[in-house]
Amino acid sequence: MTGRRPAWIHPAFRLIEGGDLFGWPELAGLPVPAGGVVQADRPSRVLAALAAAEAAGQGLLLARGAADGDGWQPGRGFSVTLESSGTTGAPKRLRHDFDRLRGRLRGVAEEGARWLLTYDPGAFAGLQVMLTAAAAGALLVAMPRSASVGGGIPGLAEAARCHAVTHVSGTPSFWRAFLMALGDAELPLRAVTLGGEAADQPLLDRLAERFPGARLRHIYASTEAGALFAVADGRAGFPASWLDEAPDGLALRIVDGVLEVRSPRAAPGIGDAEGWLSTGDLVDRQGDRVLFAGRLDGLVNVGGVKVSPEAVERRLLAVGGVADAAVSAVPSPITGHLLTATIVPAPGVDGEALRAALRAATADLPPAARPRALTFADHIPLSAAGKKSRKGAA
Repeated sequence: MTGRRPAWIHPAFRLIEGGDLFGWPELAGLPVPAGGVVQADRPSRVLAALAAAEAAGQGLLLARGAADGDGWQPGRGFSVTLESSGTTGAPKRLRHDFDRLRGRLRGVAEEGARWLLTYDPGAFAGLQVMLTAAAAGALLVAMPRSASVGGGIPGLAEAARCHAVTHVSGTPSFWRAFLMALGDAELPLRAVTLGGEAADQPLLDRLAERFPGARLRHIYASTEAGALFAVADGRAGFPASWLDEAPDGLALRIVDGVLEVRSPRAAPGIGDAEGWLSTGDLVDRQGDRVLFAGRLDGLVNVGGVKVSPEAVERRLLAVGGVADAAVSAVPSPITGHLLTATIVPAPGVDGEALRAALRAATADLPPAARPRALTFADHIPLSAAGKKSRKGAA
């Protein structure tokens, strides 16, 4: 591919991908597959394909698995089709207008900004990080997929140290593992961003203490609805006042305990006749705050009682000495399902004392919501999206 540099790539933008360095000339020289379908496994490939599709005025599918269009049609004009992660079900394809996709990107240049890419390059969150760095003229540090989120967080921590990254965005699950891998190493972070999962208060507090000079925010977005809002006050959830007046052209409401949104950045055709889209996220209004309480499609039936594994998980994460935790449902011939918990202890924590503290933390929950088994491990496996997989839990 050759051609003029697109307006959304700043001339100072650079990408370190493993051992390779890319600027616009190197990106422009990359081959781009015909047909508008690209395997979105490398940021260089994704950025080159975006530029080529925009120049040609054609649609682009960022395939997160094999580059197989499987009935996909590019449509008229330049658009970007993303595939959801399928964390809680079958992956979906959503077509986005490129300008809408970039609707909340600020693109403000920060001198010496160095971003670490922790997300899959074909994911909505990964694309947001890449486009932000490209527009700001920053340096973007990326690892090959085989060494990135899901199996190589220590490698990402080493890359962050090596390149002195200043901006990192990742899921809460990523951040917990990243903090353990980073240890006491210094990192000149100026911006810490969380997304993809609900941010819990203990983790927000740990990050604020570990990186006191960094801007801390957690963002709420989805492949379907696009970038929705960011919370920067250091508290979990979002202000309840946003239900009356939300930022950035949004509208928010709660229907039967589920958050619904209406967004100018949503994929076309999403939502009901009035534009409202059910996010599937369970929320609970507590005073001046709306807190996330798990996924509607993640509820499990334990002896006739609907239980949210994520809500129980957050109880365990709040226990001192817990570096990470994952609550899962396993089949039971008597109750349908039972909850089990995998715990990653913080270094130096006494195992028996921690086990007792975990039991005490769930003692006031209904019996169906108490994990029947507690297993200690040195890490929690993550999906390619940087999340704890919920498949098979319901």
